[in-house]
Amino acid sequence: MAAGISAIHGLLSSKTSLYPALHKQISPSCVRIKRAAGIQSVRAATSATADSQINEKYCLDLVRSRDYDGFVSSLLLPEEARRSSLALRAFNVELAQVKDSVSQKTIGLMRMQFWKTAIEEIYRDEPPNQPVSAELWRAVRKHYLTKRWLLRIITEREKDLDDRAYRNLQELEKYAENTQSSLIYLLLECLGLKNVHADHAASHIGKAQGIVTCLRATPYHSSRRKVYLPMDICMLHGASQEDFIRGSREQNVRDVVYDIASQAHVHLQHARSFSNNVPAAANLAFLQTVVLEDYLHRVRRADFDVFHPSLKNRNPLVPIQLYIRSWRKSY
Repeated sequence: MAAGISAIHGLLSSKTSLYPALHKQISPSCVRIKRAAGIQSVRAATSATADSQINEKYCLDLVRSRDYDGFVSSLLLPEEARRSSLALRAFNVELAQVKDSVSQKTIGLMRMQFWKTAIEEIYRDEPPNQPVSAELWRAVRKHYLTKRWLLRIITEREKDLDDRAYRNLQELEKYAENTQSSLIYLLLECLGLKNVHADHAASHIGKAQGIVTCLRATPYHSSRRKVYLPMDICMLHGASQEDFIRGSREQNVRDVVYDIASQAHVHLQHARSFSNNVPAAANLAFLQTVVLEDYLHRVRRADFDVFHPSLKNRNPLVPIQLYIRSWRKSY
């Protein structure tokens, strides 16, 4: 009996004596592995954060330099929608500048195809390694943005690569609906809003913006011997493309501008007819109406001379007017 107890005691003592040895052999390597894994995870998180900040700054700088009014409007949005708005506007800028930055339509089509593929990859959670794509992916995940609107913008921009004048005002309005209105629908989604009255207002505001953008860009396009104003209105008033290319300030040219500007004004009035039924929060997506009103007012003061020098400069009071409108929550 004593011998058995002694044997058991010896066995336990030998097992106990093994633990320090095993601890000395295993513990340091385990600690090193855990420490290395921790360092790697910290580095990965730091790298991801740095990349995210770089992407955000890229979009912010792009919008500020190419769409200043949209940049100011985005800064006035609630914090949870601000970054996503800049991503959407950067996406819009990327598409808008394709037409002017390529010398051949084929190259433009290739770039549009890149964005079509990028959108599909974004919705598979596999965004391309490109700043705007990365920010757009973040916005899609955060706000569950509708893919149809993004693809519609690309498709319409792709059609616009044909580089010809709009046949009539309705064709210009369709282009504006598919590009500018689609962008506003996405901004409403960033604000967490789905409202049929807000959508109707957004449709008209987008059309007004497309028309005003076409007018504002006329001097620039004319300097490059290109005219995109609706041909039916030009023919109605006997104004040729050469008149615009020469920068004519004759009455028939002014009449063309008057008719087109009047249609933009009509769309703004239609948009406001829904104001009583539009949620107050949606008004922040419609801040661009301030910019449209400002241009229409200035072109009217210039007697619809689209080449007037006063129209070349940005109104320095627009940012203040945007802030006041955002505070009042009206459009």
